[in-house]
Amino acid sequence: MTTSAFGSVDDVDLSDIEFWARPWEERDEAFALLRRDRPIAYFAEPEVPPFPLGPGYYAITRMHDLLEISRSPEIFSSASGAVSILDMPAEMNEYFGSMISMDDPRHARLRRIVSGTFTPRMLNQVLDQVALTATRVVDGIVDKGEIDFVSEVSMPFPLLVILDMMGIPHSEFDLVLQKSNIILSGGDPEFIPEGTDPITAFLGAGAALAALLEEVGAKRRVEPTDDLLSALVNTEVEGEQLTGEELASFFILLAVAGHETTRTALSHGIVHLSRNPDQRRAMVDDLDGVVPTAVEEIVRYASPVVWMRRTLTRDHLLSGHQFREGDKVILYYGSANRDEAVFHDPDRFDVRRAPNPHVGFGGPGPHFCLGAHLARRELAVMLRELYTRIPDLDLAGDPVQLRSNFINGIKSLPVSFTPTR
Repeated sequence: MTTSAFGSVDDVDLSDIEFWARPWEERDEAFALLRRDRPIAYFAEPEVPPFPLGPGYYAITRMHDLLEISRSPEIFSSASGAVSILDMPAEMNEYFGSMISMDDPRHARLRRIVSGTFTPRMLNQVLDQVALTATRVVDGIVDKGEIDFVSEVSMPFPLLVILDMMGIPHSEFDLVLQKSNIILSGGDPEFIPEGTDPITAFLGAGAALAALLEEVGAKRRVEPTDDLLSALVNTEVEGEQLTGEELASFFILLAVAGHETTRTALSHGIVHLSRNPDQRRAMVDDLDGVVPTAVEEIVRYASPVVWMRRTLTRDHLLSGHQFREGDKVILYYGSANRDEAVFHDPDRFDVRRAPNPHVGFGGPGPHFCLGAHLARRELAVMLRELYTRIPDLDLAGDPVQLRSNFINGIKSLPVSFTPTR
């Protein structure tokens, strides 16, 4: 007989950081209760000095509501901040949120300029590099037999891809890793320097990444090379270029979000493939046929980005709830990805699940993840590389969760396998 961690929805507090330290199964149970009994639930905001205490927010937990909100950016705005429940200064929102925290036409302009640099040649070059990087990373572990999968595979792999794509020297790997970990730590004390408060560490990490990009970008303006940064600083799209601030903000977004989401999805993928040997066998026996659907299921199951925020631009009625102008709504992607109304047996990990209309890369509309294609490629290539060369890869201990309400992260993951040359 299973004991419930929650008697009712009144026992659920999404603003309590300790809720996000609970085991995944308990968190999933809480969201199932919310979907069933209070799908649009109000919560008081967490107190985070020096920010003023805000008016609270509504948690959106069902797929239908999340999709409608995502398709209606004129009503549900990102411009007041998409990556912070708290109201932060506009400059800070855009600095750390980049185009995620903008509405059209500014969002469309920035996305158009960035997308314009991804020529077919550039895109093919990046995708080819993914395979080379995956091989190098696995080359570095095959003879060890037992490793922390996060620190030796899922953490370096996507970050190396991003550094190569942007033309950032590998010598800056440790700096970019440390600063991106701080920005997405959710205040987890393991990643915050001792004696530093999270907000100060957060701002300092952003400044360090911006300074790095400014330094390398200045060199690429004078001596361009065959990389994305050179294209971004030297290419005009319809007569427009990125400003220095926009370029720095985009790099922070790429270094942080582009790295962390693939890292998180890959770590969760290894956990669930190991805990479901029948599913792993189904994938390994037919890599070409099953890896594409396995990637989608891993992203659904992991839901690396827990939420994004929208703010009401006017009064609006949604699913019987009357929202008022200025109300905040938080879109919980992991909850929508377990919605019983959309997914059959949603708590089952099924590498052949199809269709799989998950929102692990965000909802439909202007803010769908710009890097979704690259993330899918990274996951597919690394799964193939791992299970071809290390077929008996398995868990050697339990994953250690990141205590964050924004990233569904795994800090460490011990695995073991038969060493080979």
